[in-house]
Amino acid sequence: MEYLTEFFTALIELSNAMAPYILFGLLFAGILHEFVPDTLVTRHLGKSNIFSVIKATLFGIPLPVCSCGVIPLATSIKKSGASKGSTLSFLISTPITGVDSILATYGIFGWVFTIYRVITSMIIAMVSGILANLFDKEERVETPAFSAVKASTAFSPAFSMQKKEETGESCCSTAASCCATEAKSFWLTSALRYAFVTLLGDIAKPLLWGLIIGALITVAIPQSFSEILIEYSWLSYLIVIAIAVPMYVCATASLPIAAGLMLSGVSAGAAFVFLSAGPATNTVTIGVVKKMLGTRSLAIYLGSIVVGSIVFGLGLDYIFSASEIDPASLVHMHEEAGVVAIVSSVILWGLVGYLLLRRKA
Repeated sequence: MEYLTEFFTALIELSNAMAPYILFGLLFAGILHEFVPDTLVTRHLGKSNIFSVIKATLFGIPLPVCSCGVIPLATSIKKSGASKGSTLSFLISTPITGVDSILATYGIFGWVFTIYRVITSMIIAMVSGILANLFDKEERVETPAFSAVKASTAFSPAFSMQKKEETGESCCSTAASCCATEAKSFWLTSALRYAFVTLLGDIAKPLLWGLIIGALITVAIPQSFSEILIEYSWLSYLIVIAIAVPMYVCATASLPIAAGLMLSGVSAGAAFVFLSAGPATNTVTIGVVKKMLGTRSLAIYLGSIVVGSIVFGLGLDYIFSASEIDPASLVHMHEEAGVVAIVSSVILWGLVGYLLLRRKA
């Protein structure tokens, strides 16, 4: 009974932590879908080459979106015609380094650690994208009747106004502000429908299972594992990876955890592994990537993050040991819940439940 209570507590806390960012990501994706033509995404991110991977990586780095908020954005650009490699690169680079996370990293660890984190996340994202384009190529087929481009055009304000002109229903003939108001409300309605019906409907099931599994993992893992990492230093990288990959933690929230590990005596490299692998993936993202891109891309996604994080973690340890700098001396030492998180969680669960029940009906 106690374990069950802990599980539901962890599930509620995890939902409260993720829900605002997922809803924000969905809304942002819906607005992008309305104002960024699918042809633009296809032209810049649709090709299976290194340039589209670089563009996706650079596009993702400054966005202040966490590892759960990036899911609807990545789903959106994939549906708009982005290649698997570009989608993976965007999925990895975006949650590790946003503007907020970069500034927070500098505030806690200084400029050396910050620059190293940004550059290595770019490399991991690009390598993952290139590998996906090389080993998981997809066959492109022409969509005959109702393509994504036609769909977005059909639900655009311009198309709505054109249809009114063809049928003689011109609201402009009666009121000057009528057209602007109707166009504004129409694109907003279309954006909301795309975000919270189309996109969320695509990821509702893996999102639900990811939250449940994530809560189970949170309960199963000890709250304080720094002593284990210090005692078995040669295994610290693998232990941190095993904890960080399935666990949900956003880039900014991972910083105080990594700082605490370093202050407890854990190596800077092991703390870096947590900062890199933790925000880049979690059980929710893993489920969505498998559904959206397939098993092979999922293996490339996880393999790139795990191997890249460990390699660059070892590199960071080497840099500090060669320069004889104590990593703990770099640490210059946030709790959120509240009404927004709780309301967001209720809204998200309500939408997921509604979409899953509607799909079964």
